[in-house]
Amino acid sequence: MALDADTGQRKWHYQFTPNDGHDWDSCQDAVLVDRQWRGQMRKLLLHADRNGYFYVLDRVTGQFLSATPFVYANWTSGFSSAGRPQIVPGSNSSRDGSFFVYPTIGGGTNFQAPSYSPLTGWFYLQYAEGGQRYVSSPEPYEPGKQYIGRAPKVDPAVGPKPNEPGRSSGVKAIDPETGKTMWDVKTYQRSLATGVLATGGQTLFAALRDGNLAALDARDGRHLWHFQTGASIAASPMSYAVGGRQFVAIAAGHTLYAFTLPQ
Repeated sequence: MALDADTGQRKWHYQFTPNDGHDWDSCQDAVLVDRQWRGQMRKLLLHADRNGYFYVLDRVTGQFLSATPFVYANWTSGFSSAGRPQIVPGSNSSRDGSFFVYPTIGGGTNFQAPSYSPLTGWFYLQYAEGGQRYVSSPEPYEPGKQYIGRAPKVDPAVGPKPNEPGRSSGVKAIDPETGKTMWDVKTYQRSLATGVLATGGQTLFAALRDGNLAALDARDGRHLWHFQTGASIAASPMSYAVGGRQFVAIAAGHTLYAFTLPQ
């Protein structure tokens, strides 16, 4: 949603998942970029949504420009020219349960901070891939209980995915021009909170749930360096400068770690 900062009036809105019964609320960061897009200079909004699609919108007008899946997603068969998703019947939650829908309630990405590099022109994010059934039915109120779609207990954690394993996670680079994945580095554990940070040195820092802070080459995903903090990470890396030196920091467990190059 775009609001006029002076009046608070709504300028435009776009709904990523109409009639959402999966809890795919858009808690992901929207990234604002000014760049050439398909031959035209535009003010863009880039958004990797929990529903498994990477969106490009014109942030001035709200015009839908493109949507491409960054993980396996089977709840829609495509989008109209106006950006309306063609919902596959049976994919939404119901009393009897949906078919096996990708992504899961955790989404293709979640609270992880994405990042954009004007040097490569690519969008970076951490993702998770998996599927489940979604069930909704009336339930009596119980204090502290969450009322969201979940897989029935008889279901496996993930379901069959054509020609590939049903579940994976990693860090990937996406070209906003095409929606194409430029590189993909798999991770050991999926997370709802570990993010990435692109820097001017063409190094991408990725916080990993297994306790590692990793430095990857932003151009090809090649491993450059990592540090094991000894604690689970549920945060995104950040950067700051003091006295002309640049630092990268990450919170892990009860400790804040900061790194810089030797003088």
